[in-house]
Amino acid sequence: MVNNVMKEAQGKMILDSEWVAARSTEVQFSGIQLTTTNPPSTAAPTSPPWMHALVPGTVLGTLVKNKVVPDPFYGLGNEAILDIADSGRDYYTFWFFTTFQCKLSVNQKCDLNFRGINYSADVYLNGHKMVLPKGMFRRHSLDVTGILNPDGSNLLAVLVHPPDHPGTIPPQGGQGGDHEIGKDVATQYVEGWDWIAPIRDRNTGIWDEVSIFITGPVKITDPHLVSSFFDNYKRVYLHATTEVENRSSSAAECSLKIQVTTELEGSVQLVEKLQTQMLSVPPKSRVQFTFPELFFYKPNLWWPNGMGKQNLYDVVISIDVEGFGESDTWSHLFGFRKIESHIDDATGGRLFKVNGEPIFIRGGNWILSDGLLRLSKKRYETDIKFHADMNFKMIRCWGGGLAERPEFYHYCDYYGILVWQEFWITGDVDGRGIPVSNPNGPLDHDLFLFCARDTIKLLRNHASLALWVGGNEQIPPKDINAALKSDLKLHPFFKHVNENGKPVVVDLTPSSATTNSSADPSQYLDGTRIYIQGSLWDGFADGKGNFTDGPYEIQNPEDFFKDSFYKYGFNPEVGSVGMPVAATIRATMPPEGWQIPLFNELSNGYVEEVPNPIWKYHKYIPYSKPTMVHDQIQLYGIAKDLDDFCFKAQLVNYIQYRALLEGWTSRMWRKYTGVLIWKTQNPWTGLRGQFYDHLLDQTAGFYGCRCAAEPIHVQLNLDTYFIEAVNTTSEKLSNMAIEASVWDLDGMCPYYKVHESFTMLPRTVTPIFEMDYPKSENAKPVYFLLLKLYDKSDNRVLSRNLYWLHLPGGDYKLLEPYRKKKIPLKITSEIFVKGSTYRFKMHVENISKAPNTENSSTEHELGWFKRLHRCIGGKNNGLKVSEIKGNGIGVAFFLQFSVHSSNKDHKEGEDTRILPVHYSDNYFSLVPGEAMTVKICFEVPEGVTPRITLQGWNYSEGHTVLEAL
Repeated sequence: MVNNVMKEAQGKMILDSEWVAARSTEVQFSGIQLTTTNPPSTAAPTSPPWMHALVPGTVLGTLVKNKVVPDPFYGLGNEAILDIADSGRDYYTFWFFTTFQCKLSVNQKCDLNFRGINYSADVYLNGHKMVLPKGMFRRHSLDVTGILNPDGSNLLAVLVHPPDHPGTIPPQGGQGGDHEIGKDVATQYVEGWDWIAPIRDRNTGIWDEVSIFITGPVKITDPHLVSSFFDNYKRVYLHATTEVENRSSSAAECSLKIQVTTELEGSVQLVEKLQTQMLSVPPKSRVQFTFPELFFYKPNLWWPNGMGKQNLYDVVISIDVEGFGESDTWSHLFGFRKIESHIDDATGGRLFKVNGEPIFIRGGNWILSDGLLRLSKKRYETDIKFHADMNFKMIRCWGGGLAERPEFYHYCDYYGILVWQEFWITGDVDGRGIPVSNPNGPLDHDLFLFCARDTIKLLRNHASLALWVGGNEQIPPKDINAALKSDLKLHPFFKHVNENGKPVVVDLTPSSATTNSSADPSQYLDGTRIYIQGSLWDGFADGKGNFTDGPYEIQNPEDFFKDSFYKYGFNPEVGSVGMPVAATIRATMPPEGWQIPLFNELSNGYVEEVPNPIWKYHKYIPYSKPTMVHDQIQLYGIAKDLDDFCFKAQLVNYIQYRALLEGWTSRMWRKYTGVLIWKTQNPWTGLRGQFYDHLLDQTAGFYGCRCAAEPIHVQLNLDTYFIEAVNTTSEKLSNMAIEASVWDLDGMCPYYKVHESFTMLPRTVTPIFEMDYPKSENAKPVYFLLLKLYDKSDNRVLSRNLYWLHLPGGDYKLLEPYRKKKIPLKITSEIFVKGSTYRFKMHVENISKAPNTENSSTEHELGWFKRLHRCIGGKNNGLKVSEIKGNGIGVAFFLQFSVHSSNKDHKEGEDTRILPVHYSDNYFSLVPGEAMTVKICFEVPEGVTPRITLQGWNYSEGHTVLEAL
């Protein structure tokens, strides 16, 4: 396993600071003047009309950063920002300006690279003009060797133009506004959707990385790495092809080297393979070179999350030029793995395999990290780690969003998340929406294909990238679709099975790649991943393109387990609610947005929720569905205020998403091959379909998913009330035991049952026994059920799952008076600090059955934190034990840790949370005498001291259980 570091190329300098920007109509100088005689100052403070710019970023992101416009994600702030449809394109046409130092040696070359511009731009460097053509998803590389200033000081100005067809927003909103954005090759969500408000500048800007790159006379471009496998993955071949360009006026005699290393303990690099080839490159020419294949015996394979380690090898390709030395080098972290898929005969769903092992797909849909394209490595790491923490195996990059960036894929490689990447087509915008528009997709098909091919080259070496898909709920126009099918055809090495899983007979002799260069898979544009024409075709939904994904609203939890709920083998989109915690509402909305919905009782006995205007603007999904689903929040009683509403919403979030995934898992391989939840997060402060909010605080649904998607799991079928043992792994598990205990609101255990010494076969779901407590004569109306799955050989708990349940036709209203019952807790804390990173182990015990307990909130080892001095990196700082007072006996219900700043100068009502935080579990419950250890990890901003609080159903006021002094 390599360290979680994304290396930058040698000779590369990223230009991501000291940019300024101004509206083009307010700048009196030309691009030539700005980069020669009249440059603006980049120092603080800036002079109008110039302002500090966000690069990478967008015009709107820059305006928000400088408080020129309100935060569009706060309350109704977006309504106060002028939309491009009303302002005209010139209003969002902006200059971006910076300076950089670059002085070349003899025979060195310099490229100015833009990895993403939306939508086109004029570039001026030291008085020289260059044009960046249209297209949001294409890279631009400009040879600026001859126009760098001799003294090394360089002036760069970029005039960025918005998309050609930004469209207008109909009064009723809609999916993709008036769909005009579909005429361009750009993100389509920017005209608004049923989950996001319109982005006013349509994301105009230098939205991705800008860099300068210095090489010698010969450079390496877009290498392609492919691995092929034989003898049950014992013999593996690495294939590599790269373009080599000689930019000098004389032939270059080159030594081209490929090196493969792996990291050992202590960051020691072990060279696995090293190969050098001699190459002569004619002057002013570009050639393609394919290395002889490299052989590996039993390399460490890359596996998806939960199936094994994400082993990555560092592949470095470098080129030395005679008389110059090292001219260029390229590196990439590469995983040896093989991804296959076919349509499963039993279910009709697409079945994925990695390294020959079938995978039951449980994952989610993804739009992008931030709606204003404020993208960063740090946020990407949090995003992807959150998905891994939920035990997910796949992310679908939706077609109305981004072709995701290499940083996104780097962390998917590292954490083992498979990626379904779509191109920029949606049914709503491209021919299937209301009104029907753009039936032939974007206006410029050649541009679309250019962007698609460039994107493939950018991303194809990532182990996590699993498949390409033509579009969301639509296929691309015929000519584009045909071209993508041809470009992305599979190499014979990757055609071991056809679409129905039947073997395909092909010549897979590895030597054929040497004797016939056209057979080398690295010479394909991709050749290793399947291309599916649309998200509802070929093993997804009904497989025929009909709108058979969804639903997207609250459900009765037991319905997820019924065979009638969803009839197709792989659902690419199914969604529900996503209310965040109350602190997020207060942090992202003014007080008028803190009003909870009105609950209007209808004549049929159902309840209709009426949200306040701000919630409606932020696309709130109700927790009721009149005629089908009673209000799930009101099952717990009337919500009194925002805190009560949001905390009860977390109860529902947990149940809803745990039931969704457990329901799908219950029919694993029998009816389903996979499911992707719509969606895992929001790229703004939306109030639907999310497991963590835009501020990066998790909802309880996050932990419901984490529980349900365990590789080895015990669960209650909410339809049949049979307890099921789930084994999604390829290992046979013997000598297993399940313990089921029911706990009532009096803290008694009226039902206890153990089933011992059974076997869990690989990739199976087995009903073990019926949980028949509800049929007993004295069954309580509301109760808790604790399930534990043990490995009897060592008494390890492999899975733990706690339910709160009511009898058929009942509700949870008896839990309301239960809140007054204070259950005593003992919390033992251990801290480990390294730099700004804090790691805690919080051992929480329900001591309500402990004899002679004095529940006086006594803190043992008083002053432990007062003895905590400035930590030397990596020092363990001992233990602290505290108790929370209580005299009740029962389940400590729905406990939630949170991390806050303990600084004393906070304003009243200020959000004190430290975010993001990674918890090994949260929103958990403990039966009497039970204990659990929760691991907590987070980074602390400079000058901030953290404190950890614990609240729960029985602890609504919250308790500070740990504070660093």
